[in-house]
Amino acid sequence: MTENRPLDFSLDRVIHERTRLAILTYLAGSPQRMVPFTELKRNLNLSAGNLSVQLRNLEAASYVRIVKSIVGRKPVTDISITLRGFEALAEYIAGMEEIIGALKRVELNKPELSPDVDQTIKPD
Repeated sequence: MTENRPLDFSLDRVIHERTRLAILTYLAGSPQRMVPFTELKRNLNLSAGNLSVQLRNLEAASYVRIVKSIVGRKPVTDISITLRGFEALAEYIAGMEEIIGALKRVELNKPELSPDVDQTIKPD
């Protein structure tokens, strides 16, 4: 019999937001060290405004680095994930795997429910 132990469900709130998780995942998996803003915007299907806001949040946490430059008289913004960002993403994934593992254990140990009995809770 396995012993019940407390689970740590404290996930990084900066990463847990769906768009920021998608950004970090994309950056971590990119073969390029620096990813153009326009590529992130296009491939994650985000508006420029939303992407900018989410990148500022990630930059404030030191999870990404944003580099602005001028190329051929045109402004260019490139983004990269930092070492701290990689570490935070790895920790986030480990936390999610722990949660998923706990859910799988619950699924394996749940009692059989009779299919002919309505198991829903109805308001009074």
